[in-house]
Amino acid sequence: MATFSTGIDSQSFQFRKTEVQSDDEIPYRYDVFHFIFSMGAMYFAMLFISWELDHTTKRLMRRRLPVSIPHDEMEKFGGKQQSSRLCFLATLSGIFWFLIFYFHFAVLNTSADTGQPPEHTSLLSIPSNFQHLSEDQSDSEPLPSYHPPSHTIPSKESDVRHESKNYPFLHALKTVENKSDPCGGRYIYVHDLPSQFNEDMLRECRSLNLWTNFCKFTTNAGLGPPLENVEGVFSNTGWYATNQFTVDVIFSHRMKQYECLTKDSSIAAAVFVPFYAGFDIARYLWGYNISVRDSASLALQDWLMKRPEWNVMGGRDHFLVGGRITWDFRRLSDIESDWGNKFLFLPAAKNMTMLVVESSPWNANDYAIPYPTYFHPDKDEDVFLWQDRMRKLERKWLFSFAGAPRPDNPKSIRGQLIDQCKKSSVCKLLECDFGESKCHSPSSIMQMFQSSLFCLQPQGDSYTRRSAFDSMLAGCIPVFFHPGSAYTQYTWHLPKNYSRYSVFIPEDDIRKKNVSIEVRLKQISPDTVKTMREVVINLIPRLIYADPRSKLETLQDAFDVSVQAIIDKVTTLRKDIIAGHEDKDFIEENSWKYALLEEGQQTVGAHEWDPFFSKPKDANSGDSGSSSTVAAKKSWKNEQRNPS
Repeated sequence: MATFSTGIDSQSFQFRKTEVQSDDEIPYRYDVFHFIFSMGAMYFAMLFISWELDHTTKRLMRRRLPVSIPHDEMEKFGGKQQSSRLCFLATLSGIFWFLIFYFHFAVLNTSADTGQPPEHTSLLSIPSNFQHLSEDQSDSEPLPSYHPPSHTIPSKESDVRHESKNYPFLHALKTVENKSDPCGGRYIYVHDLPSQFNEDMLRECRSLNLWTNFCKFTTNAGLGPPLENVEGVFSNTGWYATNQFTVDVIFSHRMKQYECLTKDSSIAAAVFVPFYAGFDIARYLWGYNISVRDSASLALQDWLMKRPEWNVMGGRDHFLVGGRITWDFRRLSDIESDWGNKFLFLPAAKNMTMLVVESSPWNANDYAIPYPTYFHPDKDEDVFLWQDRMRKLERKWLFSFAGAPRPDNPKSIRGQLIDQCKKSSVCKLLECDFGESKCHSPSSIMQMFQSSLFCLQPQGDSYTRRSAFDSMLAGCIPVFFHPGSAYTQYTWHLPKNYSRYSVFIPEDDIRKKNVSIEVRLKQISPDTVKTMREVVINLIPRLIYADPRSKLETLQDAFDVSVQAIIDKVTTLRKDIIAGHEDKDFIEENSWKYALLEEGQQTVGAHEWDPFFSKPKDANSGDSGSSSTVAAKKSWKNEQRNPS
């Protein structure tokens, strides 16, 4: 798989690693080494003093003893001469041995120490825009492009010793080399958070929504109550009345079934934080000051930053799920009337990766994952049967639309879409408004999508809407009018080539040119429609969340795709830290562009979609009325439309 943004391949890290040899790998024993040297020292000492005991003794005796001496005294004299020479030999040998020890432990060790590279910048100081990655999920469905941040740790790549620095995550990287371990390089460590950050919220589920008792939606591990297949729209099992904002709970329960969990954080490829961020903000949005809204976020930050797991990468290997749109966590100021909390602007959150159902185009610390649908199979066979059924359906409507107009939003094209649908004989309309509506009936929605070739998916109250995933689940080809509704959002789960599975009609074509949707869709040949529908149906497994109390055997669901993308992202980041790679051209405001880069590209420039993404207002302006904030507030108000 490509890692074009870093400029390294999978072997470069391993090559440099093998050149560094630790003390444990020295190919001899110290005692043998010094024994050999001591023997050598004694031999050299013998040479230095011309050691010939018998010859020397006789020569001295002739010179100094002109008269005969008794044999026993001669023995005594000779013994004294030999003893003195042995002491001299031992002393000289000891001095030589001492020099050997001094040279080995003092001189060599000092040289090794001075040859080490300088200490690197602390991992905690790495900038937070080090986020997006470049990995291909499959041959046909590429993952997003990843680019390093504008600043990384300084390094000297020519110095092999750079690799020998004892990074705390090296053990985790090496696990992938163990071919006998199916979890090598895939381990996830889950923080054991205090219950105030998750389970307590479920016990207080009545406070999670002002307009309805949210407790029923937290049942069945976040799937909600089962749906009965009265009208034959669903399959017999695996269907639930799932709320679109319960992915926090679904994901956390699904993590409990992950096959590569570990209690040893040193081998973890990533660290999961089971904080119910979406539920936290839900209970405090209306009628609470900013101190209350921020309290849990600040407490979580304090708790995490005291953990030893945090210090490994300063939180850059941590991820969590917030089952809301990103704007609920991006309060621009501390004005009481401003919307949401400031979780994603906290220092700790800037280092982590947050999975949300709608991400920000201008920030690098969040990624979009699919909204939950109503379908949560517990085995592969259920998915295969559903896909086959969607292929065989007769679709009598060319296109359809389920939604309500937005008269208070002059930029919305919903009113024009509704008008075109009403005037067309090949369009099915499901109008939504306050009170009772078929739009709030899962069976009515799915039945309409199943009978349509194309399903219109304009912006919701924000860029995205759940309806896009419900329609694809029904095998209906989505028609998007803004790239922020899917193409720049779900880049882990959808093909980069959007024309393979969808139709794109720019909003201005509807708003200003009054382009006929019916005419445009009829221009697509039946063979092309069939091919596109097959791509959509094949995407179904990766767009749904399997029942979190079980696990699919051969298929990857939305959870699996997301976790693997996180692992790839963290692994790439770790390798880049070791290699000292940096991208001085990284601009966080252009985060949405990096996911769209083609393989081999590393820099972004002007893009045809630039007009769709106006720059957000400066937080220092104190203006809380930015379009994103207003969209978030409207999203919450419109929940009143579905009190069920």
